[in-house]
Amino acid sequence: MIKTIPLEDAIGSKLAHDVTEIRPGEFKGPAFRKGHTVCNEDVCHLQRLGKNHLYLIDLEDDEIHENEAAAIQAKALAGDGIIWEDNPKEGKINLYAEKDGMFVVNTTALAAFNMVEEVMCATLHTNTLVKKGGLVAATRAIPLIMKRAPIERAAAVARQNGTVFSVHLLRHAKVGLVITGNEIYQNLIEDRFAPVLTEKVSALGSKVCALKFVPDDAEIISQAIRSHLGNGCDLILLTGGMSVDPDDVTRQGIRKAGAHELHYGASALPGAMFLVAYLGDVPLLGVPGCGLYHQITVLDLVLPRILAGEKIGKKELAFLGHGGLCLDCPTCRFPACPFGKTA
Repeated sequence: MIKTIPLEDAIGSKLAHDVTEIRPGEFKGPAFRKGHTVCNEDVCHLQRLGKNHLYLIDLEDDEIHENEAAAIQAKALAGDGIIWEDNPKEGKINLYAEKDGMFVVNTTALAAFNMVEEVMCATLHTNTLVKKGGLVAATRAIPLIMKRAPIERAAAVARQNGTVFSVHLLRHAKVGLVITGNEIYQNLIEDRFAPVLTEKVSALGSKVCALKFVPDDAEIISQAIRSHLGNGCDLILLTGGMSVDPDDVTRQGIRKAGAHELHYGASALPGAMFLVAYLGDVPLLGVPGCGLYHQITVLDLVLPRILAGEKIGKKELAFLGHGGLCLDCPTCRFPACPFGKTA
């Protein structure tokens, strides 16, 4: 139950909620925190904030305050690698990454949670790379006071789906590169792919441990793949030979090496001719030639997910279509742009 009292009669009362102050372009936050005891000096400030009345709360057994509700929600939503503090501000709790890694959201579970009346949670996009201490989500109850049942129902929805969101560590892969193409193998042109891929791999904490240049020959390509596996590589990137020309035989070489699963084609541009295959548990990524021209391609969307332990198949490549169109901005802003931001 909420009781309304005139401001002049509120001296000595404790605030039942944070009182927000907004100074456009300058400040937004609590001018007074929940539990603050109102004194004479506060009256003018509260009046400037448009407060002519304050509220006293006497909760019924089946009611809950927004702060307690937010804590219940945060606990139910947070999975591994997520931290939060039970110190709501304006009824809201922020959740942060406990470690560097990939922020992963069960978007269906999040939507089910948000379908419950009087609760909400907003997050970063799933598959976003985050740093330790970075803000990844925020949750709150909508009203100041509400029935306890919806909050408990929302928490149950979150828990029954397992982890709603979490941060996954990226493994430190031992990467083997296979650069295909007669023109490179015969030293007719200088290879530019190996430096590009080495930089991308290193930026994600992995290391290129082996490099082979091979001609457009399926058998030699398969031998290079098996050589990398024999040298302990647990991730192999292949470039060249991913198009539709008759001499593009990289896919044949991957099959000859024994790949038991191969998915050719991704619903993203640039990078439609991207390939994912598996030899046992070792992923093989076929990188199309657009990776030399475009700073960001589908490889930049898939590689972190591979390193985070996700199995990429036809479904994952298909779902890249929503948000998978790069706008080729004159100044690239990736990842602070729509590219790869799926629902």
